[in-house]
Amino acid sequence: MLPHAYALPAAILIGVGGVLACFAGYRLFRIVLAVYGFILGAMIASSVMGVSNTAGMLVAALLGGLVGAIVLVFAYFVGIAIVGAGSAALVAHLAWHQIYAHDPPALAIVIASVVGGLAAMVLQRYVIVVATAVGGAWTMIVGVLAAASARVAEVPATNASVWILYPLHPASGERWVSVAWAALSLFGIAVQLGVTARKKR
Repeated sequence: MLPHAYALPAAILIGVGGVLACFAGYRLFRIVLAVYGFILGAMIASSVMGVSNTAGMLVAALLGGLVGAIVLVFAYFVGIAIVGAGSAALVAHLAWHQIYAHDPPALAIVIASVVGGLAAMVLQRYVIVVATAVGGAWTMIVGVLAAASARVAEVPATNASVWILYPLHPASGERWVSVAWAALSLFGIAVQLGVTARKKR
């Protein structure tokens, strides 16, 4: 949650982070961890502030983002497990929602997260490539849609005007989002395996 005036810059930064993760996630994994840690920390910290407290939201987002980035960067191996678990949870949530049109049970998300975390530790290189490509593709879509909505939204310039990011439902009901996500994910995996994540000889 941020003041609405900051919606477009924030959406652009989210989209750029998605591009980095999708196409160079393995090579720039520590940077990707920092970006995602910052986004997650900023979202959590800013959401506890009141909608009329503009300065509080900005300070909370900045401090929460810094804490989130530091935690994920310094917890490198934990970060790998978190990326695997988070990506598995994201895929499980979105797939379930597409099939059943409602949120999955908590147990299904927990199981998917545990499997994703364990797989990430055993098959680090490939899981990081797939997880960053899939997560980056989704983040790109979220960023682009958020930027588009921020540009067209007509919001009164009041202190109560806030921008809330919906990372799991950026365009609810739009089937093309899933197709675009799958295509971008596969392209990102191909780019990473073929170029940016290749082992140096």
